[in-house]
Amino acid sequence: MIGWLRRLFSGRAPAIVLAASRDAGGIATLHGASFRRGWGEAEVEGLIAERNVLTHVARAGRSTAGFIMSRSAADEAEILSVAVGRSWRGRGLARELLTAHLRRLAGLGTRTVFLEVDENNEPAIRLYARAGFREVSRRANYYPIENGKTAAALILRRDLG
Repeated sequence: MIGWLRRLFSGRAPAIVLAASRDAGGIATLHGASFRRGWGEAEVEGLIAERNVLTHVARAGRSTAGFIMSRSAADEAEILSVAVGRSWRGRGLARELLTAHLRRLAGLGTRTVFLEVDENNEPAIRLYARAGFREVSRRANYYPIENGKTAAALILRRDLG
């Protein structure tokens, strides 16, 4: 609680930087807290090390406030994951991560970016719509949810140039 209050009143936004292998533990912890199937630290470290994977991390002191990761092929990229820590949500950090990431992808020659999102994840869908992503397809029954039900994955696209 005290850490949350300190962050709330410190006025210091997390620094958004390219991730390094030392960020793997924090990213894995945040991913595990944010998604049904979390990534392990070794898995994240392997992804960060791949030449065609781009990862930005939002560092708040020694902790990971958020991250975004994509994989590129030719002039296209797929955003693999975006997560923001619970205490940092609602402050525009996801938008800042997405903006920095898209800017870097464009600078690397990426022309089109894709991602998939659970049809029930309204905050993420709003974020992506505001960033210019549009639905191009849908995968029915893709995400498992409670009581044996499923949700569709929306496939979104944004052209960068």
